Amino acid sequence: MSVSPERQAVEIEGHRLALTHLDRVLFPASGHTKAQVLHYYARIAPVMVAHTAGRPASFVRAPEGPGGQSWIAKNPPGGVPRWVPVAPVEHREGVTEQVVIDTMAALVALANLGAYEVHVPQWTVAAGPDGHDRLVLDLDPGPGTDLVVCCRVAQRLRQLLDDDGLTAHAVVSGSKGLHLYVPVHPVTGRAAGGYAKALAARMMGEHPGLVVVSMARVERRGKVLIDWSQNASAKTTAAPYTVRLREGSPGVAAPVTWDEVAACRDPADLAFTPEQVLDRTEAYGDLLAPLTGDATRAHLP
Repeated sequence: MSVSPERQAVEIEGHRLALTHLDRVLFPASGHTKAQVLHYYARIAPVMVAHTAGRPASFVRAPEGPGGQSWIAKNPPGGVPRWVPVAPVEHREGVTEQVVIDTMAALVALANLGAYEVHVPQWTVAAGPDGHDRLVLDLDPGPGTDLVVCCRVAQRLRQLLDDDGLTAHAVVSGSKGLHLYVPVHPVTGRAAGGYAKALAARMMGEHPGLVVVSMARVERRGKVLIDWSQNASAKTTAAPYTVRLREGSPGVAAPVTWDEVAACRDPADLAFTPEQVLDRTEAYGDLLAPLTGDATRAHLP
């Protein structure tokens, strides 16, 4: 897909799209425009879609970038093309339709509507909320700590998971922390959350001065929160490879190797621009590819 300063009609996978406001600067500190974000999504789609396909997506919409108004959207945005797939999802308030990002065209179409940040649950529409096929642990540094400490916590969590026959894959969140994904044979959200909570509690028992499992801010100073709650069927996590709407410059939820996690000595070591993520993908392929296959999938103990 080529880009131009203002507006352009393009065809993606047989679908025509009118891309608008292409010269809008979304991230003033880095100068990234809407055109550059759309270009990133078009190029990263071949690997990103593998991790969003089949899952009901929600979005952080911020048409003017992180400096403007933003909100979380579960329902399809107004103006979404009819060919973008949707699926019925049951929530407490009833059944709603949600977009499923299963193609490059759908990804670009939603980003074109200002839905720049993509979040998905740990289950697919086909399996339903009782068929979680991956576990996630969100390591979030509290005040006085940072990504480097998250990396040390992640290394120990990896060992504990390995002891249980489970394989962890690391993804920098694109914000401040680190996500650990574990491919599992389908389980209920209650089972996934129960295991994740017990694992987090075990880690806190080992390192009470370093780890916390409560979201209370007063308890988090100088500690890493292991957020196990994103395994609940109603919760979502920032999708691998999504752009993150942080002030200044765009972050990306980028897969990293365990060697990179071990070598991290400064948060900047694992902070990547969209362009750097594209370069990494071209050089290494999808570092998170094992998450979608069966080679490392295992049963929860």
